[in-house]
Amino acid sequence: MEPVLNEQSRRRWAATEAKALGRGGVSCVVRVTGLARRTIYRGLDDIRCRHKTDPGRVRKRGGGRKPKIARDPTILRDLKALVEPATRGDPMKSLLWTSRSLRKLSKELVSRGHEVSHTVVGELLQQAGYSLQANRKTREGNQHVDRDAQFQYINGRAAFFLKDGQPVVSVDTKKKELVGNFKNSGRE
Repeated sequence: MEPVLNEQSRRRWAATEAKALGRGGVSCVVRVTGLARRTIYRGLDDIRCRHKTDPGRVRKRGGGRKPKIARDPTILRDLKALVEPATRGDPMKSLLWTSRSLRKLSKELVSRGHEVSHTVVGELLQQAGYSLQANRKTREGNQHVDRDAQFQYINGRAAFFLKDGQPVVSVDTKKKELVGNFKNSGRE
């Protein structure tokens, strides 16, 4: 049943089972289902008070966990400060990425007083326009200084031409292949 029940229906189903069992029913349902005792009591309260939610909703409006940025407004600023020195640009697209690992970034944010996991750091970077793809040529701390300057220059030029609706072509001389990016140009 678990895959077809949402949190509200699971809570209410467990509460009706506990109620049907009578005395000791809540403890029995807790043992069997692994649900928290508080969840079952909340289901009993839902049934007793006939709580209703809007159609198509599981929770009342405004319910649920608030986004990390709403709970910790300085986290994005601190994350950008950590990522900016290691920000890279993809010469093929107007795209940002960083050579810093999510786990290292989350540890540094924790040391600055934020409660954050590496998965939340990844979500915040995606919201800020960063790609979470790794490039094996740029492992943290192992790249040549001029390489980043080259990519930044190419990315700046690509962004300029793409903004103007012009096609962008980048050639990787090591692979000796031509790759075109006609994004936003309208021409093939």
